[in-house]
Amino acid sequence: MTTVSGRGPRPGTDPLEAQQVVLGDLAELASGARALPFAVQLPARGPEAGPLGRTAALLTELAVELGPHGWKLADRPGMDERRARSLVDDDLGALAIAAYGYAGPLAVAAVGPWSLAAELYLARGDRVLADVGARAELAASLAAGLVEHVAHVRRQVPGAEVVVQLDEHLLAQVGAGVLPTFSGFSRLRAVPGPDVVEGLAVVVDALRAAGARVVVHVGSSWTGVGPAVLAGVDAVGVDLRTGTWDERLWEHLARAVERGVALWAGLPPAQVSQCAGPDVVALADAVAVPWRRIGLPVPGLADVTLCESGAEIARGSLDAARAVTGNLGRAAAILAERAEG
Repeated sequence: MTTVSGRGPRPGTDPLEAQQVVLGDLAELASGARALPFAVQLPARGPEAGPLGRTAALLTELAVELGPHGWKLADRPGMDERRARSLVDDDLGALAIAAYGYAGPLAVAAVGPWSLAAELYLARGDRVLADVGARAELAASLAAGLVEHVAHVRRQVPGAEVVVQLDEHLLAQVGAGVLPTFSGFSRLRAVPGPDVVEGLAVVVDALRAAGARVVVHVGSSWTGVGPAVLAGVDAVGVDLRTGTWDERLWEHLARAVERGVALWAGLPPAQVSQCAGPDVVALADAVAVPWRRIGLPVPGLADVTLCESGAEIARGSLDAARAVTGNLGRAAAILAERAEG
């Protein structure tokens, strides 16, 4: 059966309510779709609850704080970091209650090492990405922090088979050398491909050694697929659009699938017609049509996981978020049926 999951961000400010809604909606998916529950994130509570703040709070032996341009490294832990850590603890407490007695795969999300280095600033200076030594230290700190986080999740939900989703939405820009410096008058130097793979592998290897599966979401660019696969991930996530054909992207995805790497397909909200309702067939086609066109075995559609693309879902309403989950479930059921026939 094709699987349905989520990236984490959701609307609202009550973690227990949001977690219960997500688990309830996933439990009611269309027949033929399989659920992979996930821990919610509620960025509406402030920057400390956003993906970057939450991930920065997981770092070990590196302090962080909010500065004029966002999160940055600090000389010592302060109020911003303590609040971010407290919110993570609150969310895990809500997860423990909502998922009481659950056993099976459970996804948690964090920003990956390269996107984190691109968004986090040095205590005094440019982005961490600009400093080779600092970004290596950051990757090692993130790896250790995520291993601790996985252990914490398992203590809260003892039956959890943890899947860590690493959001690398800036991976293509890191490799292309297009990110602006602090001043904005120049661009940071491109990171060579082997270094990109090595930085990812530091985190991936640590998590897999801790018994977690790892998914790296690379956005919509084909350039991130290869480094993620070479870093040893279990699955690669890409954002797809309906009604389009990106040959280069699908060539890289086909190579990944043939190497045993699973696909997490990020899909946009379904187009809604007043007469026909949401077009879930178009969502299924966004995966199935290029899958067949590139020559991948049709039964492999059953191994695909569907999720929403990006974090836009958190800026909408709760009803809209629930509709996204339901529509993904119906699209997954269509893919599962096509995989059988």
